[in-house]
Amino acid sequence: MGILNGLKILDFSTLLPGPYATMMLADLGAEVIRVESSTRVDLIRVTPPFDKDDLSAAHGYLNRSKRSLTLNLKQAASVEIIKTLVAEYDIVIEQFRPGVMERLGLDYESLKKVNSKLIYCSLTGYGQTGPYRNRPGHDNNYLSVAGVMDYSRRKGKVPTTMGIQIADIAGGSLHSVIGILAAVVHREKTGEGQYIDVSMTDAAFSMNAVYGSGYLVGGIEPQPEEMQLNGGTFYDFYETKDGRYFSVGSIEPPFKKILCEALGKSELFELGMSEQAEDQGMFKKEIKAVFLTKNYEEWLTVFDEDLEACVEPVLTFAEACDHPQLQARGMIVDVPKADGSSQKQMATPIKFSSAKPIYQHVGTAVGENTAEILEGQGFSEHQIREWKEQGVFK
Repeated sequence: MGILNGLKILDFSTLLPGPYATMMLADLGAEVIRVESSTRVDLIRVTPPFDKDDLSAAHGYLNRSKRSLTLNLKQAASVEIIKTLVAEYDIVIEQFRPGVMERLGLDYESLKKVNSKLIYCSLTGYGQTGPYRNRPGHDNNYLSVAGVMDYSRRKGKVPTTMGIQIADIAGGSLHSVIGILAAVVHREKTGEGQYIDVSMTDAAFSMNAVYGSGYLVGGIEPQPEEMQLNGGTFYDFYETKDGRYFSVGSIEPPFKKILCEALGKSELFELGMSEQAEDQGMFKKEIKAVFLTKNYEEWLTVFDEDLEACVEPVLTFAEACDHPQLQARGMIVDVPKADGSSQKQMATPIKFSSAKPIYQHVGTAVGENTAEILEGQGFSEHQIREWKEQGVFK
């Protein structure tokens, strides 16, 4: 039994932010029904690569343990079905533009009349208010508006496109989960439901924790490659003789001392301890030159697991999958498929002392559970067949 057993969620989201949030909740035991269209396909479902059964790896991962219900939300019957479900599935997450759910009659104010304890989370790029509320966008747009990308780059260079979606996941998914679970705690105490407005841009803006706070208090605006943690000091990445890279984060004096010794340059420690920009620049230049004298494998031997220098190799994703730390933490799991086989996926990262994550199955086909869900709500086979003929499930 999962730690969130008993939570029942209707998920109207698509693509990445909402599905990642509800995947986390499903992993912890919540029951999640995806409400989706059979004619307007979620792009994640058709995102390569695919497994031998033509299942998108991303879809199989992001929608594991969830059931799929297809509905044409523009039909009155679909609205009534949702209202029936909300009596039991009393947490809703949606990712439409502001106003869409209201036009469908499925907004918070409409649904809380059915269930006053409803928790309803709207996850959007810019939030439910403000001049950008209806503006379309993606991860790089939100990070740009939030002031993150300008100083997250090399001086004089274009901003770097991130390999992971920071605003989508750290901004949207994680903050939605926090908001939903906080509302659940509030409901347990007061019996009251809650409306939650999560903006990915707001969340990304708030994550300017170190340098954003510094600007607001001291007026020091962060600049590219000038701050302690964005390449302005030796805290950086260094190329090896054969074109690989190592990350160096030896900020504290004991780690910095070990770094200098490992590089065979103990005499650099005093230079590295200087707070003068010129000295820091020289220290960084010296480290860069030393790293270029050995290849990747040689430096792996120098910075082995027993050397506490805060220096690690920049791994490929394939190498990360085989890393003994991630292996020991069980971060790759086999998730069942309908045919009895399994698909390898990344595990949930949260470890509890008395509860295990639940991986019931990979993401399902569109509408695979429609009849099962409706029958479970007491609708007759005749009614379901009639709705099907009327196009309610398209």
